[in-house]
Amino acid sequence: MRHSASPSSAVPAPAASSGARGATRVRRERIVAMVQSGETAVESLSAMLAVSPSTIRRDLAELRRDGRITRTYGGALLTGHGHETTVDERDGQAWEQKHAIARRALELVADGDTVFLDGGTTVGQLVPGLTSFRNLTVITNSLTELPTLMEAPFTVIFLGGELRRPSQSTVGPLSEEALRRVSADHAFLGADGIVAGRGICEADLTQTIIKESMSRNALRTHVLADSSKLGNAPFTAWAVLSGGYTLITDDGATAEQLRPFDQDAGVEVVIVPAGPAKRPAGLST
Repeated sequence: MRHSASPSSAVPAPAASSGARGATRVRRERIVAMVQSGETAVESLSAMLAVSPSTIRRDLAELRRDGRITRTYGGALLTGHGHETTVDERDGQAWEQKHAIARRALELVADGDTVFLDGGTTVGQLVPGLTSFRNLTVITNSLTELPTLMEAPFTVIFLGGELRRPSQSTVGPLSEEALRRVSADHAFLGADGIVAGRGICEADLTQTIIKESMSRNALRTHVLADSSKLGNAPFTAWAVLSGGYTLITDDGATAEQLRPFDQDAGVEVVIVPAGPAKRPAGLST
């Protein structure tokens, strides 16, 4: 005789299964977010999510099958890492925030200083303000700022090397050797992303070496990063700033974004208001 299940005995099983599936979906979304922020190791993900490493490995396998991550030895990366926008594409993005950050950074410079200027659009906004000084030495690998710096009344040292077209800057052994022979009062560094406890995230290892060299040879290091960069790890190359640094960012940063930096003893956080600022003519939004 065929028996049909009563409603009271049939309903709980699907409900429990649905709840488990929901918890798995939530956990996997958290994994994607954590990998995006730079947490890529199975053991770290396991500890932070309070589940076993084998559960994490199963989740990573499913996310890989869905095309959302790429598995690596001992961890994972987001699928699609490596898309790098050009300087021209980034120039109009978060312009008010970058302008406010650069204006605050400019207050740290005094006549007689030597400064390292990294490539990038945020650091680049420092340059017009620097031209009001009479007695500076500016050392840079950024091609985009040379036309303005050429008109300045102070000493400009351009680091030679291999041209990186996306960032319009120089990298490689020649740049690295030049940096070994100079020092500065300040290093102003940009970032594609920055994660507390890890450092600056960049598209290419050659860029990270330049940033580390500038930081190592400067008395003070300042990372200029708008709030969209905080906790963001869009690529897989890292510059480790072992000597500590000042992070200058805008007031769009959330408490959650700022908390890891506030808890890092080696980081001083400076937050600036990003009010309306007049854009240069022709700059896209």
